[in-house]
Amino acid sequence: MSAQKVRIAWIQGGAAKCEILPPLPSRLFRLVLLGAPGVGKGTQAELLCERLGTCHLSTGDIFRAAKCLAEGERSPALGAALGYMRRGDLVPDQTVLDLIRERTGCIRCRGGFLLDGFPRTVAQAEAFAKIMEQEQIPLDAVLNYDLPIEKVVARLSGRRTCPNCKAVFHVTALPPRVEGVCDHCGTKLQQREDDRPEAVRVRMEVYEKSTKPLTDFYQQRGLLLTIEAEGTPEEIYQRTLTALGSARGGKLRHPSRTNAD
Repeated sequence: MSAQKVRIAWIQGGAAKCEILPPLPSRLFRLVLLGAPGVGKGTQAELLCERLGTCHLSTGDIFRAAKCLAEGERSPALGAALGYMRRGDLVPDQTVLDLIRERTGCIRCRGGFLLDGFPRTVAQAEAFAKIMEQEQIPLDAVLNYDLPIEKVVARLSGRRTCPNCKAVFHVTALPPRVEGVCDHCGTKLQQREDDRPEAVRVRMEVYEKSTKPLTDFYQQRGLLLTIEAEGTPEEIYQRTLTALGSARGGKLRHPSRTNAD
């Protein structure tokens, strides 16, 4: 498995290093990824990292992996974050920033980066800007994927999940062969509580309220690129390339796949 997939230095932090360095991309990108639940930013992250050669640095991956790491493999900040998570508390800004500081080698990665899940607040964004300044590394852009709330509600409220094998379907976009039944194990599909329309609306309101100051912060600094997240994944990806090309003062062509493999 490639370092692009493993990202040992990012997952463990501290003195951990990726055994294999990512290949040099044709163009180096350092990006922050924003987008509400249901807009498809996860799919875009996969496409961008595969095709541009950037490393996908997701704070969610750190938190998920923390539970599987032995105590001796956890960095100090990771251990602290795990403590908050076990108590059911939010990980405070300072601990999240400590996690990022433990991983400045990943920020300097020769493959560039796509930072997902951080920053979440203006305080985190300001602190991250100082880290980037200290490392003398410029941030190229902040990609903000946007979709009207009614379409987000339609996407998320149509999801159905298998409680047994965790497969995910959609009543219109990816329906099972037999309505309401998992293709893989035959278990009756369920709709998660937080995918019900009323719950999705609440989640969107919370997201928009918490993220507006952050998007304003990056807009004022000329870094925010808002991408319409409607259409096929390929259409949205091409829209992203166009926005990045415009930000760089010229058309950005599809990079050679060999640079990302």
